Amino acid sequence: MPDDVRWLTDKERVAWLALADLMLRLPAALDAQLLRDSGITLYDYFVLSNLSMHPERTMRLSELARITSSSLSRLSNVVKRLEQRGLLRREPDPDNGRYTNAILTGAGWDLVVAAAPAHVGAVRDYVIDGLTDEQIETLRSVACHVTERVRENGAC
Repeated sequence: MPDDVRWLTDKERVAWLALADLMLRLPAALDAQLLRDSGITLYDYFVLSNLSMHPERTMRLSELARITSSSLSRLSNVVKRLEQRGLLRREPDPDNGRYTNAILTGAGWDLVVAAAPAHVGAVRDYVIDGLTDEQIETLRSVACHVTERVRENGAC
């Protein structure tokens, strides 16, 4: 083994394993809730809800991929599946034909509106309601800090 490895201390290892457990369990729990209640995955929900909050419910695929922390190829596969279900459609960007826009359909809007209350309930149940205001601020701060470090290192 290399001598220059900075191994985790016991305290760091316990914190890392707790975070890793969270990163695996929380998305799985939210996926299960959304699939059970609305027939969509957590990532589907992120795509549709981001479109629902954007002007004219339209976004360039490249911007949607950035916002959902996804590769364009992964997003394209999901968009194709959502388009087949009639939840969104793709059209060339009228401002620049080199880009493609995703546009939320009426059925997509209806699904997001119907899915949102149970999804927010699950987020509250799993995360928010068990925390104090101070813990929520700490969670936000830590999550933003770690996300920025990942971005700085070119991992996404």
